[in-house]
Amino acid sequence: MMRAKRKLGGWGLIGPGLLWTIAFFAVPLLIMAAYSLFQRVGGRIVTDLSFSNYLAFFSKPHHLNALINSLEVTLITTIISIILAYPLAYILAYRVPPRWQRIALMMAILPFWTSYVVRSYSWLLVLSSNGVISNSMQWLGIVDSPISLANSRAATVLGFVHFFTMLLTLTIFANLKQISPNYKIAAADLGASRFQTFWRITLPLSIPGVMVGAFLTIVLALGDYITPQILGGFREVLLPQAIMLQIQRQANFPMASAMSLVLMVVISIIFLLFSRWLKIERM
Repeated sequence: MMRAKRKLGGWGLIGPGLLWTIAFFAVPLLIMAAYSLFQRVGGRIVTDLSFSNYLAFFSKPHHLNALINSLEVTLITTIISIILAYPLAYILAYRVPPRWQRIALMMAILPFWTSYVVRSYSWLLVLSSNGVISNSMQWLGIVDSPISLANSRAATVLGFVHFFTMLLTLTIFANLKQISPNYKIAAADLGASRFQTFWRITLPLSIPGVMVGAFLTIVLALGDYITPQILGGFREVLLPQAIMLQIQRQANFPMASAMSLVLMVVISIIFLLFSRWLKIERM
């Protein structure tokens, strides 16, 4: 009797969360998976099940290019963000006095206080032909006429890096603070230099923080639509933009569903690759 009550109480605790997950994740996912097997023919949805949308995705170069562009932009963004974030996190953890660390961290998370859309449009103003960079280059005599750095891959990467550098800084900083100072003391007693201590102790022990931040960066950047749309334009379409084009311009919901599931599969593969550092045990 007591065991049954405990079991019932356990279901009472997990029940609301489980129902929420089923209603707002599992069911929509199943609907999208079913839609991906339909076809849009002559302006209407044909419910005959087939894999034609997936075959079309992998056979048409512009669809594959959208996926490749997304992967390339995400990879470049992640590498640059790590290169910028690690020294900043190291300085915050070991060079800034403890009494100033809270203020420094507050300054680091200021970008999160601004709307994501507002930040993207701000960069658009900076990179436009009438923006700060163009006007400064003209004033210095570097260029004779206005130039626009917007609507390009570089602009998209810049917008991403501005946000994800701070995200990576926080994850790396949290990991660095968990490293016991006794390791450094022991290394110094054994005659290790500062560089050797960093290379053999601090860096290896901080890799989990780097990987967690890199995983978050990859997932968020791959699925982002706003920044590529505002800063990148349509010169180089990324996969989220291609999905929205299928919905907005062609109303091809089956194709958009198939492309979305392809993106989910890619993210799932990345999750499995990072599971070692995310402390997820493989089955």
